[in-house]
Amino acid sequence: MELDSRELRNALGRFTTGVCVISAVSEAGQPLGLTANSFASVSLDPPLVLWSLQNNSDVFDVFAKPRYFAINVLAKEHEGHSGRYAKKGDHLLDPDHFRPGKFGAPIVHDALVSFECELHATHEGGDHLIIVGRVRDVQTREDGEPLLFYSGNYRNLG
Repeated sequence: MELDSRELRNALGRFTTGVCVISAVSEAGQPLGLTANSFASVSLDPPLVLWSLQNNSDVFDVFAKPRYFAINVLAKEHEGHSGRYAKKGDHLLDPDHFRPGKFGAPIVHDALVSFECELHATHEGGDHLIIVGRVRDVQTREDGEPLLFYSGNYRNLG
């Protein structure tokens, strides 16, 4: 039995996720951002997290192998960031949206949490590359509501 890809995508969309902007600096020195909801924790010891990059992404070469990158968990007020950095060809980070982290990865202003990571491993995963990062620094915000995504739309808590 073969699965219908649209039906599978809709079914997977029934799992509520947070929204992140993954950020890195290209070899040319450009700070780039990419919207993702495929973030997960892997291990506390060592501290590892992962996210998945689509193989046909227009910025695949930048995000598939940076030495350092950040996973910025967005707050509700970052919905505009989410939409902007999800668009093909529009990944250059606005200078007003970030600052450099301790290891050089762009840190999104007022993110709920930013994990600055060093590339640990990559694994092929069908039409995605699974990227595992070793967390080198964490910056958290004390308040704020998460930006949530469910069934193709942004949602709110409660």
